[in-house]
Amino acid sequence: MMNNSLTSANPAAEKIAPYALLGMTAVTGLVDAVSFLSLGNVFTANMTGNILILAFATARTPGLSVARSLTALIAFLVGAILGGRITASASTDSRIRFAAQAFLLEVIFLTVASFCSIGYRGDLLEHSLQPLVLIAFTGLAMGTRNAAVRKLAIPDLTTTVLTLTVTGIAADSSLAKGNNPRLARRVGSVLAIFFGAALGAVVIRYSISAALALATAVSIMCSAALFSSLRTSEAVNGEHVS
Repeated sequence: MMNNSLTSANPAAEKIAPYALLGMTAVTGLVDAVSFLSLGNVFTANMTGNILILAFATARTPGLSVARSLTALIAFLVGAILGGRITASASTDSRIRFAAQAFLLEVIFLTVASFCSIGYRGDLLEHSLQPLVLIAFTGLAMGTRNAAVRKLAIPDLTTTVLTLTVTGIAADSSLAKGNNPRLARRVGSVLAIFFGAALGAVVIRYSISAALALATAVSIMCSAALFSSLRTSEAVNGEHVS
């Protein structure tokens, strides 16, 4: 749970935020489906996987590229810097507002990636700059978002890394003599990224730009829901003040 001061300042936003982050978790699956399956075995959202792939590529494993993995890592870091700068001055009461602003930047990067992916051909992977451009913009989007999500610090909703989430499902289960805290949220995170990735794998068979456009649309809806909830909270607070 978020702390009490955040809850009292943004009650509507506090309720909506977990659902918005679950939607963004599905976007992670969509984006990594595009990057891994169509942009040359590289992750632009999951940096644990990407760094491992970079290591394999450095060891000259066939089919992997240092340039693509390094582009993803650098873009992600730049995006995280941008997201960090946006949320740096956020107080406890304003974390959701600043995070929502960072999510808008994610939407912009994904929108650019969607347009840049029009006409993309996977058979030109080794002879075109287009894959690197798509890797860069999706990496920027995911880095920006992850910095904002880190600032929010909502338990079990990182939107990208699920290792600790899966561990928590097992380690805190009744079988491990635990009390299953936030079980629905944890399972929801796993299912969101799973179905997002599965959907992305299906859609890219027909159009990579459609898959990225879908990721953009979901991000827009999540951001819009957050901004709407913030306005609701401000209206409620205004009524209380008056």
